Amino acid sequence: MSHRSDLRPVPLTTLGVISLGGAAGALARHGLGVAFPQPPAAFPWTTLGVNAAGCLLIGVLMVTITELRDAPGWVRPLLGVGVLGGFTTFSTYVVDTGRLLLSGATPAALAYLVATPVVALAAVWAGGALTRAAAGAGRPR
Repeated sequence: MSHRSDLRPVPLTTLGVISLGGAAGALARHGLGVAFPQPPAAFPWTTLGVNAAGCLLIGVLMVTITELRDAPGWVRPLLGVGVLGGFTTFSTYVVDTGRLLLSGATPAALAYLVATPVVALAAVWAGGALTRAAAGAGRPR
């Protein structure tokens, strides 16, 4: 078990880039929600799509900065934790599931409850696999 004294302090610059990235990601997600609104009893395709796209990009980012390229220390907090963390929205996933249940759309709620983590994990895996494949295709033999 970790104690508070075991935690390293985070530099303010790191918190700053996370905050900036998070604001950008959250604004992009909000914009998509406004552009593609969903009625209360409808399957939340927009949120599922946002989470899938964000997870795909997290897979691309993590493979790129851990296996393919050296990246400055601020890239992961800015893009991974900030932009993509703010863009993906698993809290809205929970709210959407509750909204579906309250509107009587129980089968849709259960499908969404199961589909979201499955799609998210598959998207992270696919992003990593596609990035590795693309990087391998670009290397001379």
